[in-house]
Amino acid sequence: MAEVLEFRVPAASAQTLLVWGLEAAPGLELSLCAAFSAFGPLHSVRAHRNAAVAGPGCHAVLRFYSCRDARRAQRACDGQRLFQKAPLKVCVCTKQRAPQRPGLPLSSSKCQELANHYLGFNGWSSRIITLQNVSGFDDENEQTGETLQKQTLRYLCAVEVTIPKHGVRSRGVGLAEADVDNGDDPLEFVTATRRAQKLAAGKALSSAFQKILLVVLDNGKVAVEYNCTQEEPTDSLTEEELKGLVQVN
Repeated sequence: MAEVLEFRVPAASAQTLLVWGLEAAPGLELSLCAAFSAFGPLHSVRAHRNAAVAGPGCHAVLRFYSCRDARRAQRACDGQRLFQKAPLKVCVCTKQRAPQRPGLPLSSSKCQELANHYLGFNGWSSRIITLQNVSGFDDENEQTGETLQKQTLRYLCAVEVTIPKHGVRSRGVGLAEADVDNGDDPLEFVTATRRAQKLAAGKALSSAFQKILLVVLDNGKVAVEYNCTQEEPTDSLTEEELKGLVQVN
C-alpha cells in the first residue's frame, strides 16, 4: 500500500516512536539519530531525563516522516542494545486522542532534506523568480516631535520548484522583514537586507513544497503529485505578471 508524505511537520501518532531504557551519556541524541535514521529520514530526535519517580536514565521521542519507517524501526530496534549495554524498549505511539491537526509547514532546510532523500540531490531544483523590496518606514514620534529613522525592511520573494522526472512545477511566495535601528550604519543596513532576503526566500521555498506530495510505493519507488488544492492566486500568473505584481517603484 502506498504512503503519501507531505512537506509538513509529522503530526500523526503512528509516525512517532517512544524509546526508553536509555542510559544518560554525552551525545545521546546523536547516537539515537545515527541508529534510527538507517530506517528512514527523521524529522526530530528529543531525549529527556526521566522523572525522579521513574528511576535513573532517559527516554526519547523520535518523529519519522513515514509511518512505515517508524514501524520498521520499532520492530528492528525493540529489545536491542544498539549503542549501549542495556537493551532498549521501543514502541510506536498508537494511542488515539483528539483528531490530529495537519502538521505545520516544514522549514525550507527540512524541505530540502526530505526532497534530497526521496528524489536525490539532482532530482529537483529551485530558482528565484523575483525578489523585491516592498519596504516602508515608521516615521514620527508624536510625543517628542522627533522623526525616527528606524526602518523596517520588507522583501517579497517568489520561488519555483521543479521536479523534471515527474513533470512537476510548483510556485511559492514568501514575505519577510527585518528592522534596521540605525539607518545611517551601512553595515547594519546590509546585514538586515540579507537577513530579510534570506527569510523571504526560505518562506517562498517552503510554500512551493507545500503543494507537492510524495507517494512512496511498496517497492520503494517514489511518485510525485501536484496538490492543486493548495494553489494560490499567483500560481496562474506568468513570470512577467508575477514580477510586475510585486514591483515597487
